[in-house]
Parts: sequence; structure tokens; C-alpha cells
Amino acid sequence: MQVRVGTHGGRAAVAAAVAMLLGGCAGAADDDGKTSASASAGASAGAEKAAAGGTGKKAAAAARGGTLGPAGSACELPVSFGVAEDWKPKAVDAGKELAQVSKGEDGDLAGELAAAMLRQGPVTAACEIDAKPSGNIGFLRVWKGKPGDADAGGVLRAFVAAEKGVSEAKYHSFKTGGGVPAVEVEYVSTDKLLEETKKESAFAVGTPDGPVVLHLGGMDTREHDEMLPAFELAKQTLELS
Repeated sequence: MQVRVGTHGGRAAVAAAVAMLLGGCAGAADDDGKTSASASAGASAGAEKAAAGGTGKKAAAAARGGTLGPAGSACELPVSFGVAEDWKPKAVDAGKELAQVSKGEDGDLAGELAAAMLRQGPVTAACEIDAKPSGNIGFLRVWKGKPGDADAGGVLRAFVAAEKGVSEAKYHSFKTGGGVPAVEVEYVSTDKLLEETKKESAFAVGTPDGPVVLHLGGMDTREHDEMLPAFELAKQTLELS
């Protein structure tokens, strides 16, 4: 979605919405100065890796630092899975975030932007797990769908289709370590404005409470590949709550 803003107030509203939603992932990256180094070193290398399909090796699972999903955990979900050590989870209340944005000035504009960030295809953001405390720039995000939409493959394809600039999508079926049938995708996303290309991964499962999608994103392909062990841990440990 492209949003055109013609006033300073509109631009401020958009900036505020971006900063408050999903943990302010873009701005938080600058805290320890890693962004500039990783961006300059990883942008061209990331594009080359993405075009070549990344490392081509299956990542080993990361050390487990906790569990998400059960009642009382940082994010209560229809599934439970292990979280990599030092990664920081945070629940996302999409309805509340949208309501807060709509109350401010330029509510329609900010609300449209918020909706684009909090919803993708048939699923809504429910939890984000920040890799920054472990030394990487990126997130493992959990998205939930409505009960009844239990076709994991169809939901995952719709999720990917809702993202602009996607190419080279490769899907395959597998079972999680907890025995849950799942569908995984690896693809390349291109930001035409910034002329940057990177690799991304996601997988989806169906549950009685609706489908769940776990998506691994990063600033570039190098960050993505370095975070794959956390993604692998989720795959190996995921089970229905």
C-alpha cells in the first residue's frame, strides 16, 4: 500500500504510527549503532545471497530460552513453541493499536497505515519476538486468523500474496516437532523504492482456533540467515496449546 501525504501534519501522523506499532522496529535498530554497519555491509551481500537462494544449508536450532503460547506466557496463542535465548517477546493487541491510532489527528491516514502493518492477507499480528537483545536486527512475528480458516497452505499463500515485491516463493509441507502438519515458504522480497532485495521465511499451521503464521524477517538476507536457528527452534518445538 502506498500512502501519499501532502502536509507536515500528515507526515507526523504517519511517523508516530510507525513508531508506536509493532515495537518501532525500524527506529529501535539504531540504538547500538549496528544498523549502519549491517546495512552497508549486508545490503549488497544480502541481495546476492537472496538471488542464490541464501546459504543453502539447514540451520541448527537455537538454544531455547523460554516458551510462548501457554496461558501466562508473554503471548497467549493457539500454539506453543520454544523461543530462542535472549529473544524478547511482546504481545500485539491489533484491535487496541488500531483504536488508539484512529483517535488522533489524521486518523484515517494513520489507521490505514496501521491496518497495513497489523494485518496481512487473512491474518492479524498477535505477537512479535525481537532478535535485537541477541545481537541481530529482525523479528519473528506470529499472526493469527479467524476460526474456520484452517487450510494452512491456502492461508500461507494468501499471506505471501498480500506482500508486495515477492518472487521465487518455494513451498513445502512438513510436520513440526510437536506433530502438527505445516506448510513452509521461502521467498525473496524486493523493495523497489530502496532497490533492496532480501530473503524471508514463514510457515503456517491450522488450529481449532484458526490458522497461525510465523514469519521471520530481517533487515537484510544476512540478518535473516543469522536468525534462522530461532526459526528452526520454533519449527522443531511447535505444538497445539
